[in-house]
Amino acid sequence: MAGATKNGATPWVTVGVCGGVAAYKAALLVRELQKRGADVHVVMTRAAEEFVRPLTFSSLTGHRTITSMWGGWGEQTSAPTGLDDEGMIEHISEAQGANVLVIAPATAHVIAKMAHGLADDFLSTMVLATTAPVIVAPAMNVNMWNHPATQANVAVLRERGVTIVEPESGLLACKTIGTGRLADAEVIAQAVMDLLADTTHKRKQDAVRDLVGETILVTAGGTREAIDPVRFLGNRSSGKMGYAIAEAARARGAEVILVSAPTALEPPEGCTLVPVTSAEEMRIAVMEHLEQATVVVGAAAVADFRMETASAEKLRRNGALHLELVPTEDIIRGVAAAKRAGTLVVAFAAEMNVDVEHAREKMQAKGADAIVLNDVSRAGIGFDSERNAATFITAKREAEIAEGTKREVAEQILDKVLGLRTATKQ
Repeated sequence: MAGATKNGATPWVTVGVCGGVAAYKAALLVRELQKRGADVHVVMTRAAEEFVRPLTFSSLTGHRTITSMWGGWGEQTSAPTGLDDEGMIEHISEAQGANVLVIAPATAHVIAKMAHGLADDFLSTMVLATTAPVIVAPAMNVNMWNHPATQANVAVLRERGVTIVEPESGLLACKTIGTGRLADAEVIAQAVMDLLADTTHKRKQDAVRDLVGETILVTAGGTREAIDPVRFLGNRSSGKMGYAIAEAARARGAEVILVSAPTALEPPEGCTLVPVTSAEEMRIAVMEHLEQATVVVGAAAVADFRMETASAEKLRRNGALHLELVPTEDIIRGVAAAKRAGTLVVAFAAEMNVDVEHAREKMQAKGADAIVLNDVSRAGIGFDSERNAATFITAKREAEIAEGTKREVAEQILDKVLGLRTATKQ
């Protein structure tokens, strides 16, 4: 695709649609952005609904079209809470989620509200709440566009770093000829992609320290359960995913406690390493450090079973061998039950297929806030690979984490965790 987000994930682009004849062209913009790989969300003003129905955009995007601060969702209605499906303040969660906000068409009225910091509906409130880059594509009568007030307001937005996609000249809806026609969808979409690419470049140049103040406890590697003094039950985990999360979290300013089963990896610089071997040792270490943690990420491949009693001597090959195995304790379940208020818990699930509902049931049984589902049956990702892909699942939502290096996937996971943290603070 032509552009990418700051972390390599599928870009989330929110399109704000204002009231004007050109509102129908926003549907063309949605399609153009989707062609370029964007996950598009739409927010409409009340006036925009007089020109295009919200159902149009819901059908195109697969997401609910936001039309109100108070729970009005396009063609649907709900109690006037202003909260999303997860109980978070919707204009904040939408603002935090978007990688780019593009307002097209932008009317003179909405441009004036943006310039003066007014926030009396969802879109104008989101403009103030987002830290994402903003693009404005105006569309209006030529005299309205040329009016000194409009030009002054546009100048204010430019000074604040808003990208303006200039309107085109031609025959307008009011039958006059002049500047004021909405720029073509391809032009606006390219401006979005260029801005995303620029954001990616800036992320590479400047470390983003958005996890300062967090203490992230990460488990990594595959545990070993002793059979006898020289043999153990193990798994194929290399620990690379957990180590990538620890390294990325440290780079973004978090204090990191890495509880690691045996791996061939060098521990990330600046992290507190707690080496363990067995599932029980990992459980003890995690519980000892849990009080310090504000986020727990359980990326380790923890054995589900262990020997009821390991042999004190090396077992000899004298025919068939039967091992008596008993379940290990679920570390994440124990963490969720013992954590202090406000600590986020993210579990991992390595499965042979993508079954979101099964993973969500597992997450809820553990008491975690989210679960990262890995399809380890896919060639080229997962165990022993430098690459990965996953699905980030919460109680009511799931989001694809695009395939990339494990460091890139780690950045995406941390972005999702940061989104959870931001929402819970509102």
